[in-house]
Amino acid sequence: MTASLEDTLAAVRPADEPAMAAAREHQARLTKPAGSLGALEELSVRLAGLAGVNPPPMPTPATVAVFAGDHGVHAQGVSPWPQEVTAQMVANFVAGGAVVNAFARQAGADVMVVDVGVAIPLHGGATLLEANVRRGTRDMTVEPALTRDEARAAVEVGLGVAAALVDNGAKCLLTGDMGIANTTPAAALTAVFTGLAPAEVTGRGTGIDDATLDHKVEVVTRALALHRPDKSDPLGVLAAVGGLEHAALTGFILGAAARRVPVIIDGVIAASAALAAAALAPDAVAAMVAGHRSAEPGATVALAHLGLEPLLDLGMRLGEGSGAVLALPVVEAAVRVLHEVATFDSAGVSEK
Repeated sequence: MTASLEDTLAAVRPADEPAMAAAREHQARLTKPAGSLGALEELSVRLAGLAGVNPPPMPTPATVAVFAGDHGVHAQGVSPWPQEVTAQMVANFVAGGAVVNAFARQAGADVMVVDVGVAIPLHGGATLLEANVRRGTRDMTVEPALTRDEARAAVEVGLGVAAALVDNGAKCLLTGDMGIANTTPAAALTAVFTGLAPAEVTGRGTGIDDATLDHKVEVVTRALALHRPDKSDPLGVLAAVGGLEHAALTGFILGAAARRVPVIIDGVIAASAALAAAALAPDAVAAMVAGHRSAEPGATVALAHLGLEPLLDLGMRLGEGSGAVLALPVVEAAVRVLHEVATFDSAGVSEK
């Protein structure tokens, strides 16, 4: 049985300091100059703190969960893409034809697709979980995107997916998303949780011109003025201006943290959900690994707010989980060092 949101929040604990100290001491004894692996060393220490043991478990097998939903704010003209592309791309994920599928095959990760809020009914598939809370959100410039109960239900979809994957052996979870117009609610969420202005956190999404970007900023500003969401009530924020996939990703991240399993954060959608997760359970940040720096400005802002440094910076802004999957081998490498690299004593190598 899936844990409730309250039980999950209670299970999220801080990083284990003794395990982190042991990992740092272990790194210092390995046959390499101290600090020579840069960010990989601190990542390995963080993962030991998450697992409560040094060395931490290898982060394999791994699964990327692609949460899909549609958005009522699409009616405001914030995206040049028609809304039906969400359902079409979900079919593409299930068929294995998207970028995230190609990257996952290369990285050896599984792909799971979750319909948490797609407007058009889907036709199933071996890798598709049908968990639709409602057929897309409402237009957040007119009314709350979701009721509080709908937001909670979507969060609990994410909790359930995380729990099921870990129960089935996953040692690392990766965030993915699909939803035409979903960078607009992501900008709204990021603005609320960081306290920054919409113009500072709103990007071009799938590629819009300057006039449409200005309009998108105005749409986000209008929605925030209408609802005045309070960041001390994260579930209320998700309901007012979030998306169903954002809420589900929030639960997915919290579920990973509660089970002490690393979760690799993808781009701006996942980063905005990570802000919500951290607002609900600050210690959940211990489980988060920033896969890459999205070209979307809100992603950099969100990661900085969380104190996370991205592993990759490739100028990507696709979503789907693509950047998270590319980062998976880097995460594996960081842990493998602690498992396999000899110490100065064991290798008979002289220290300076």
